[in-house]
Amino acid sequence: MSGAGAADRDQVDGSGIRVAIIAGQWHDEIAAGLLAGAQREVERLGATADVIPVPGSFELPVVAKTALEAGFDAAVALGVIIRGGTPHFEYVSDAATSGLTRVAIDTGKPVGFGVLTLDDEQQGLDRAGLPDSKEDKGAEAAHAAISTAVTLRTLRVLA
Repeated sequence: MSGAGAADRDQVDGSGIRVAIIAGQWHDEIAAGLLAGAQREVERLGATADVIPVPGSFELPVVAKTALEAGFDAAVALGVIIRGGTPHFEYVSDAATSGLTRVAIDTGKPVGFGVLTLDDEQQGLDRAGLPDSKEDKGAEAAHAAISTAVTLRTLRVLA
């Protein structure tokens, strides 16, 4: 399982951190689990979040960039891409991954990567943070974004 060796999600003080959770709408059950996990983690860390639904994973980068430029401190991008019989999977996966990386670098703000690239639906159910899931990738993405935003805030104060 891919979760082996994952870092613990330590408690960080996310108070004052505004998070945009950009949530793709494909694959309802998995997407809902990712979103619920991200929201739980935002609340646990004391940050605040607005949920912005988008049609799918391809739209995540442009909406994340706009949200960060509008004043959010961090973005959490959630999506589900399941391999099919055409090259569509590779194109959308690459566009989402490359686009979100570029958004983080261009804005200087963190983007938590909660885009699942899967061979089948069961892999998503195992990672969606549902009651029977082995992992909670939505919570992990939110933690990464908030923790990084706190680090960046500290670095800017020290500079």
